[in-house]
Amino acid sequence: MRPDPVTHSKDCARLHYSWIIVFTGILIIVAALGFGRFSLGMLLPSMGGDLALSYSRMGFIGTGNFIGYLIAVFVCSRLVKRFGYRLIISLGTFLVGTSMLLVGFAENFWLVLIPFFFTGIGSGLAYVPVMGLISNWFGSSLRGLASGLLISGIGLGIMITGLLIPAINSFMDSGQGWRTNWMVMGGVVLVISLLSVLLIRNQPEDMGLTILAKTGKQENHLAADLFDTTPPQYDRHLLFHLGSIYFFFGFTYVIYVTFVITSLINAYHFTEIVAGRFWFWFGLLGMFSGPLFGSLSDHLGRARTLALVYSLQGVSHLLIALNPLPGSVYLSVGLFALSAWSIPSIIAAAVGDYLGPLKAAAGFATVTLFFGLGQISGPSLAGIIAEKSGNFSQAYILASLLTLVAAVMCLFLPKHTTA
Repeated sequence: MRPDPVTHSKDCARLHYSWIIVFTGILIIVAALGFGRFSLGMLLPSMGGDLALSYSRMGFIGTGNFIGYLIAVFVCSRLVKRFGYRLIISLGTFLVGTSMLLVGFAENFWLVLIPFFFTGIGSGLAYVPVMGLISNWFGSSLRGLASGLLISGIGLGIMITGLLIPAINSFMDSGQGWRTNWMVMGGVVLVISLLSVLLIRNQPEDMGLTILAKTGKQENHLAADLFDTTPPQYDRHLLFHLGSIYFFFGFTYVIYVTFVITSLINAYHFTEIVAGRFWFWFGLLGMFSGPLFGSLSDHLGRARTLALVYSLQGVSHLLIALNPLPGSVYLSVGLFALSAWSIPSIIAAAVGDYLGPLKAAAGFATVTLFFGLGQISGPSLAGIIAEKSGNFSQAYILASLLTLVAAVMCLFLPKHTTA
């Protein structure tokens, strides 16, 4: 098998289009996840008050979204193979924006749950392919950095919502600001869906380019099927290992991001404005998470970096649950933001390392199924626990224990051959 030539980063006289893919991908992740998923955590307190939602119903809204996301993961491999990354990513982003607009008109629990379920479908159709697309445009020597930059869109989206949502709420009467917020964000997402049509390309060969890598690194890249969905037998054991690790992230992170603002307001008695500032800093620090730990994983290795990140998250969950010292809540938010968003980027890079560019997107979709199952389980269980105990402390403690289990599992990942 003869490796195709690669484009070396310092040999490019002009900006390689790979970086345009990253820039557009950041905007897509702002739309699909920053707005389409994580804005819920900021909006739940005002939505819950206006619609008289219990903790358990709040949890089920998150679960409905993640069920939609999981359905999208099941079908996106076949859709991308048939229609290409560009079309599916753009349609997914369009669905996110449209369904967010509908949430803004909701008058009861069910009219929130149903469109937010479709928001989850759109998020999955946009996010999974755009993460897999990185392995088509970047060699393994830059893959962790590129994936990390892409995932910084989560932090950017959270940072924007931390400023936008309290500001809009403060100008609206009778607790109706959450409706305006959904509509404004939905409109922005629709604009981003148009940009994805204009800028996303399926692979470098479509533009007469080759994969981007550091000078001196030999990268294998074959322009064959866009989305190979038939990994060999060997890969199944590896994908199950990675998927199990990713399951724990899906289960635990969603408890934190869905309910941390509710905890700050209800348990720690912060005002919505102050909680919004927390959310802003949460997003700002999160922007460094992917690039920092993604780049570290290029040098230290995926397994050890993942173990470090999961350990930091375990500490973060314990701090928000127990609040043992003054400033523990601040430290918890900081640790979680600096670490959490690196996990999807490192997992995506690891899948590309193990399977190679042709199978990276299909492999990432496979492990994302495990992640989706975790997301479905986490918020509903946490809501039920909080309904019985009166707060989310026990749910955070459970999340902490599971992240530490994941950290140990990371250390048993096999070494990979650069793909």
